[in-house]
Amino acid sequence: MAQLVTLNAFLTAYETEPWTPGGKVDCCLIIAEWAKWIGRPDGAAHLRGMYEEGQGQLDILSAHGGAVALIDSCVASIGAKRVSDARAGDFGVVGSAKTVTRQFGVIHDGHGWLTRAPDGFKRIIAKPLAIWRL
Repeated sequence: MAQLVTLNAFLTAYETEPWTPGGKVDCCLIIAEWAKWIGRPDGAAHLRGMYEEGQGQLDILSAHGGAVALIDSCVASIGAKRVSDARAGDFGVVGSAKTVTRQFGVIHDGHGWLTRAPDGFKRIIAKPLAIWRL
């Protein structure tokens, strides 16, 4: 229950945080922000300032082989483990296994997946490609 209360506080706080790909808020960096919120180190520090919105986002995803590998490169240092079933507070990647432009970093709120878009969190229904738990 405490995890859900903490998650709800995070979602509320970050709902209106400015969209800053490569800085603080995009669909993948929001996962690092969630981990920081619950006391983990910044697993994405090496990515911050390395890309910008648009083509820069696509380039960083392509360079890592997609969002799953990109997030894997960030979460290994913060103790996240792969799991098969999601629960509130878990995070993952959903979308197309073959098309990086259709892969999204997501956080599970206990009801389903949320991705961070330029105008706030959006519910997304898609197949999980990977799920992690802290």
